[in-house]
Amino acid sequence: MLLLNLPIAVVRYLGQFLAGLGSLAWMAGAVSPKLGTKGGIAAALGSPEGQRHVFAVLRAFQPNLVLSQPLVKAYESTGTVIVTRRQDVREVLERDDVFEVVYAPRMEMITGGANFFLGMQDIPDYTRDVSNMRIVVRRDDLPTIVGPCVAAAAASIVEGCGGALDVPQDLTLPVAAHLLDVYFGTPGPSAAEMIDWTTTLFWYLFIDLGADPDLYARAVAAAAALRAYVDQAIAARKASGGRRDDVLGRCLELQASGAPGMDDLGVRDNLVGLLIGELPTTSCAAVRALDQLLARPAALATAQTAARSGDEASLAQHVYEALRFYPVNPIIYRRAARETWIADGTLRARKVKSGAMVMASNLSAMHDGLELPSPAAFRTDRPWDAYMLWGFAMHTCFGDHLNRVTLPALLKPLLERTNLRRAAGAEGQIDNAGTPFPVHLRVEFDAQWV
Repeated sequence: MLLLNLPIAVVRYLGQFLAGLGSLAWMAGAVSPKLGTKGGIAAALGSPEGQRHVFAVLRAFQPNLVLSQPLVKAYESTGTVIVTRRQDVREVLERDDVFEVVYAPRMEMITGGANFFLGMQDIPDYTRDVSNMRIVVRRDDLPTIVGPCVAAAAASIVEGCGGALDVPQDLTLPVAAHLLDVYFGTPGPSAAEMIDWTTTLFWYLFIDLGADPDLYARAVAAAAALRAYVDQAIAARKASGGRRDDVLGRCLELQASGAPGMDDLGVRDNLVGLLIGELPTTSCAAVRALDQLLARPAALATAQTAARSGDEASLAQHVYEALRFYPVNPIIYRRAARETWIADGTLRARKVKSGAMVMASNLSAMHDGLELPSPAAFRTDRPWDAYMLWGFAMHTCFGDHLNRVTLPALLKPLLERTNLRRAAGAEGQIDNAGTPFPVHLRVEFDAQWV
């Protein structure tokens, strides 16, 4: 067995090394024309393709990069460690007792006092709150409520748009907001306000590593408004005496049963956390997946075949594979609670100081040629464990199973259309409009189809 595995390992390591050299050449070619231009280099290397090449270089030559200086301003740290190999990324995310989540202070600002389970370590409150939310957000709702809700809303929009639409503004954001009404029971004062509040708060909570004071001010206002709305929604539902089988209604049923952690404040805080996690990420992931399909004509063609033939499994595989190239978050960060080692016992082992911020790249992990075959190829035969789209281990995104259903259902009506294409010029490319999220992406297709 050793004689068989050794040459395979040598070939894979050689492939990793050559891929790193190729990415170095790509980076040199991308950077050279940008020299002397303001922000040009950062834009080139910060693009989805640029990120993949940067991580390919690190995987090949410095898989666990230790920096003495902190790169994150939003949280205190003693330095930075960038982790790129799949095995090491998994190690960081599995060792939650050492590599801790840091979101608690920002979670507490949003709720006005209490933490939310995504910001907790493995403590009794974490188990209690996750268990309660699993009872009210049920996996058997996916084929009966969630999927049909998303599919019907998306189909109606695509049918009525006349052969052209701005995907985030006209499709993905409205459908995600619609799901908050039908399934969660929290439509908000308006869809526009829910989109604004939840997008601002997700940005502040997970993406604002630079501690932007302007964003903080907007987040404080959005948090107060969202708390007040959810408080009002809870009070109104209880006062009405009516029963509705949605997430809010189920929370109140748990409350009536005496479930711990489900008083009005507990219901409010858990709902706030779920709403922030659902709306902006659903839209962002759907747009990014579509963008990657549009960039690959062969993959787009097979995705459209799957959509038109009703092959839901194949369609879903196309969406997951597209997101492997452009996930919502390319890095998951944790802070070391004590001094430790990453990849101990290997040549790439590195000591991590207590308090260091560890940037574990799930994007890089999903392109590690030492463990994934043909990482640069678009393949729809990969097993689910090849993906790390929404985190890993204890703090995997609570909406993981929702995402697996909502994203293909949201894109299916669009992918069914003939001659689906980007709009001409800049309008046909993702425009983040100064945010971390897709704000515009215009596509066109034949209005009439069979």
